[in-house]
Amino acid sequence: MKILVIGSGGREHALAWRLSQEGHQIFGAPGNPGIAQLGQIVPTTDYLAAASVVEPDLTVVGPEVPLVAGVVDQFRAQHRPIVGPTQEMAQLEASKIHSKEFMQRAGIPTARFVRAESSEVALAALPQFDYPIVIKADGLAAGKGVIIAQDRAEAESAVYSLGPTLVIEEFLVGEEVSFIVLSDGRDVVALEASQDHKAVGNGDTGPNTGGMGAYCDGRILSAYETQLVMDTVIQPAIAATGFTGFLYAGLMMTATGPKVLEFNVRLGDPETQPLMHRVEGGFGEVLMSAATGNLRGATLRWKSDPSVCVVLAAAGYPGQVRSGDVIHGLGNCPALVFHAGTKLGGQGIETAGGRVLGVTASGRDLSAAITNAYAGVSGIHFDGMHYRTDIGAKGLRRWTGTIGVPGT
Repeated sequence: MKILVIGSGGREHALAWRLSQEGHQIFGAPGNPGIAQLGQIVPTTDYLAAASVVEPDLTVVGPEVPLVAGVVDQFRAQHRPIVGPTQEMAQLEASKIHSKEFMQRAGIPTARFVRAESSEVALAALPQFDYPIVIKADGLAAGKGVIIAQDRAEAESAVYSLGPTLVIEEFLVGEEVSFIVLSDGRDVVALEASQDHKAVGNGDTGPNTGGMGAYCDGRILSAYETQLVMDTVIQPAIAATGFTGFLYAGLMMTATGPKVLEFNVRLGDPETQPLMHRVEGGFGEVLMSAATGNLRGATLRWKSDPSVCVVLAAAGYPGQVRSGDVIHGLGNCPALVFHAGTKLGGQGIETAGGRVLGVTASGRDLSAAITNAYAGVSGIHFDGMHYRTDIGAKGLRRWTGTIGVPGT
């Protein structure tokens, strides 16, 4: 098939890579230097114009911004097959308040919360919760609109920095899991569970980012836990909305069962990188089945080897970042490197965003996958580069009791 991938980040490069591995012809709009190595770039964010040039058999939307802007509605109006939710369905991610109130109506387990449409209301709501407390900006924030405040002073600061429209909610204890399904509005195909690492520093310290790395391992959820998530979270959400495309449930696996931290309406980034590394084949056909309402009976096959993605971030990230630093070592990296924030400059590939690269590798077990990913990281350098050295460490502790991370 001719497949148009909308977006320019690491998630989109991983999608393009997986689909190119299956023999599909890849087009990227606006794309990035990594996607350019796999197919043809259409350097525009006018996605309908790109489609009129390419005439793709299928379009896949990576990022949330065009989904919230209604790109799926526009494509469907022209009878162009596309994977993604409508603009109305995309409100599940566009507004935290909308999402939390939807979960409340649908009986989907989530943290207790208060809606606050002014700083005054938010401050008045703080005494209803114990510390730590979670404060979220209502709108799109590229993964950085959440602050976990440890005391009243931090909470007040968060209210003023994230406001005025906020969700205040209780802090949940457990382990976070990213659970993503592909839906045609009725039927779903679940992807393997994965785990993101949101904080900028080791041990989940420092401010939240869009994600500093992720791993995918078939042991993250048991068969029972997977079915529980399907029964209590995914199926109620699909039944209530007729959602199409990728529905991402960010979960906290608590002592009383899974609870939804957030819904996203697209594949996660960086979770997509290890997920695409583990899919065995037939991904393009399953995407087309979803886009055409024929997902019933479809399945995905997964490699048994776990995969790990380590994000290499630019100087200043997740704050104000510096661009234009030359990236060295890409040609000799033993791991797979997905471009997330890069550009082609006068001296070669340069940094052009906060999350620059996603170095991804698999292994016979999680320990080996971690070792292989960090071996890939060791050969890459750009000024200001920083990354976490504990991606996958929680999984190692859970399954082996190992404290350190191999190769770091």
